[in-house]
Amino acid sequence: MAILSAARYGKDNVRVCKVHRDEAAGTQSVTEMTVCCLLEGQIEKSYTKADNSVVVATDSIKNTIYIKAKEHPVNPPELYASILGQHFLDTYPHISAADVSVVVHRWTRMVVNDKPHPHSFLRDGEETRNAEVRVTREGIEVTSGIAKLLVLKSTGSQFHGFVRDEFTTLPETWDRILSTDVDSTWKWTTFSTLAALKEKVGAFDKAWEDARNICLKTFAEEDSPSVQATMYKMSEKILEAAPGVASVSLGLPNKHYFEIDLSWHKGLKNTGKDAEVYAPQSGPNGLIKCTVSRS
Repeated sequence: MAILSAARYGKDNVRVCKVHRDEAAGTQSVTEMTVCCLLEGQIEKSYTKADNSVVVATDSIKNTIYIKAKEHPVNPPELYASILGQHFLDTYPHISAADVSVVVHRWTRMVVNDKPHPHSFLRDGEETRNAEVRVTREGIEVTSGIAKLLVLKSTGSQFHGFVRDEFTTLPETWDRILSTDVDSTWKWTTFSTLAALKEKVGAFDKAWEDARNICLKTFAEEDSPSVQATMYKMSEKILEAAPGVASVSLGLPNKHYFEIDLSWHKGLKNTGKDAEVYAPQSGPNGLIKCTVSRS
C-alpha cells in the first residue's frame, strides 16, 4: 500500500524588482530578487483523491509575492520572506508551513564624474545575498547567506603534509594561487513570532556585512595552510560577530590554476618560483565544506 509521506508545492523562480524612490534626497535604489515559496499542510487529498479544494493556486502564490513586495519593505530579505510566509499561515488555516527563499541579485550604484549616480547601477559580479525562511506555527527559522562571491589571490596559500600513498601524484606546495567562490550561510536561533523577528531586524544587515568582510579579510590576509583551516577561521569570526547566529556553514570550491611546464620551448622557465603563466581549470575541482556551531 502506498502512502503520501511528504508533500509541498508552490511557485519558483518568481523574479521581482522593487524601486525605492527617496524624493527628499533625489535618489533611487533598486532591489532585484528571485523568490521561491512552497507551502505545506493539510493538502494530502489534492494528491491522493484529486481534490483541489485545499490548493492555493501557484498563480495566487505568485501574485501574493508581488503584492507583499508592494505593501512591505523587501530589505532585509529575511524580513520580507518572513512577512510573506506568515501571510500564508494567517490566511489559510490548513497551511502549516511556508518555506520562502529569496536570492537578491547584485546591483551597485554607478559612480559618474566621481559622484554616486542617483539612479544608475551596474552588475559588478554574480554574487548574491540569500535568505531561506521556514515559517510554522511554532516559530520562524531563518538562514542567511552569501553565494558566488568569487575571490582569488596570487600567493599566500600553501598545501603540504597531506596523505601520500600509491594514489598520490599531487606535489606539495608552499606557494600557490588560491581561488574560490565563497558560499557561506549562517543559521539564526529560531524566532518565536514575526514580532520577535522584527525586534531584531537590524541584526540581519549587520551580520551580512560582517560575514562578507570577514570572509574577504581572512582570505586576503591569512597565509593559508589549507582551505579547511581558512574556512574554519572564517566561521569562528562570523560567530563572534553575530551573537544571534547558532551555526555557520561554508562551502568553498578550490578552483585550480596549474603551472605550465614550458621548458620544452627553448628551456623557458615557468614552474616553481619562475611561474607566471597558469592554466585555469574548469573542473574537476576540490570542494571543501564545514559547519561550525556554538559549543
